[in-house]
Amino acid sequence: MERGKFIVLEGIDGAGTTTQSELLYRALVEKGYPAELTAEPSQGPVGRLIRSYLRGELKFSERYLGAHSLALLFAGDRLEHLANQVQPWLEQGKIVISDRYLLSSLAYQSIDCELDWVITLNREAPPPDLAILLDLPTEVALKRISQRSLWPELFEKIEVQEKVRENYLRLAREFYSDLKIMVLNANRSVDEVFTELSKIVINFLESFQLKD
Repeated sequence: MERGKFIVLEGIDGAGTTTQSELLYRALVEKGYPAELTAEPSQGPVGRLIRSYLRGELKFSERYLGAHSLALLFAGDRLEHLANQVQPWLEQGKIVISDRYLLSSLAYQSIDCELDWVITLNREAPPPDLAILLDLPTEVALKRISQRSLWPELFEKIEVQEKVRENYLRLAREFYSDLKIMVLNANRSVDEVFTELSKIVINFLESFQLKD
């Protein structure tokens, strides 16, 4: 059986990665592709801990985690996610769509940690077959966030998101020779973004016989 393909959507908070991942998953299933949808942080034990911490629901002895400790948690969750979900699906010939993956750690954790250290930490995580970066101005993204939730998460601050966006764009340029990363203008309607996104993904998959 031919190995499946690993497709990842990346972007700052509010960029629409969750919405577009879900739309893409449904579209691929309708077209007959054996697709699976997942996300990071994962729904595994470490991923659930991270999510609770980012929402401010969890503290450790009334102290917040340091940047390096959080980076370690993200890397650990990623390896568990790969072993328990992503790799088995790929071995079954599935198209795996993930809402965030490796590039998120490089963009977010390198704000307070050395980029080379974060890369080393994630050295066992293989690159996706296709990564699509949904890019939009930070102000627009945070406006979307404010409309969907009452309490912002740890990283949902304009000064943080501006640095993350800069990191994403820089990493997309620097890693382009090694990874297949495409930057998509996400400062449009959901339908407009999805129309372009779906064309990119379908064109990518057309050369592979991965339909049921």
